[in-house]
Amino acid sequence: MYKRILLKLSGESLQGNLSGGICEDRLAEYAEQIIEVAKMGIQVGIVIGGGNIFRGLKGIERGFDRVKGDQMGMLATVINALALQSAIETGGVRCKLLTAIKMEPIGEFYAKQKAIDALTKGEIVIFAAGTGNPYFTTDTGASLRGIEIGADAMLKGTRVDGVYDSDPEKNPKATKFDRITFDEVYNRNLKVMDLTATAMCAQNNLPIIVFNMDKKGNLKRLLSGEEIGTVVTNQK
Repeated sequence: MYKRILLKLSGESLQGNLSGGICEDRLAEYAEQIIEVAKMGIQVGIVIGGGNIFRGLKGIERGFDRVKGDQMGMLATVINALALQSAIETGGVRCKLLTAIKMEPIGEFYAKQKAIDALTKGEIVIFAAGTGNPYFTTDTGASLRGIEIGADAMLKGTRVDGVYDSDPEKNPKATKFDRITFDEVYNRNLKVMDLTATAMCAQNNLPIIVFNMDKKGNLKRLLSGEEIGTVVTNQK
């Protein structure tokens, strides 16, 4: 069983069936699943995207400067992080919000030791605002935080149940991998995460597990030892 994990969630997942924004039911489901595994004694760090509110690259298409667009995207992740923090705390579990950009009193400024101290005390920790720098995705932010806190694995919660050789939403004959190496991901050009994030995980031996977070109970099943999703490592 994993002792400490980094859970990466997409902002788009939070919108549920809405066209944007935050679906209260989906938010509550995510919080419930996270609380469930935290009560198992697993230390949980979380990075959540902001695509349900604003995506930096979309901003460029609308004429925004890339740096400004990415900064707007960082702020979108903070909104989602606050919503998730509130939902978790409503469930009776302490949750600390750390931001990569100084914005007290909304959240504390990130420091590695702050995060580890909180995790060790049994608090859930949410890392917001990505890396704090433009030109980096929240996938890269998740890789960085996972490595810094010494996570045993990064769990990437998506709306599909693993990594496939092609898009399963477009190709009904797509084949799912139970295990795959980082090298195979590169060679096949599979979209697990962006290349910077994937390279960081490979170089630092941080396994990635891609699974369907939208199926209620999957997070607990995965962390209880069930073989669901796809495991990405340096060696099969």
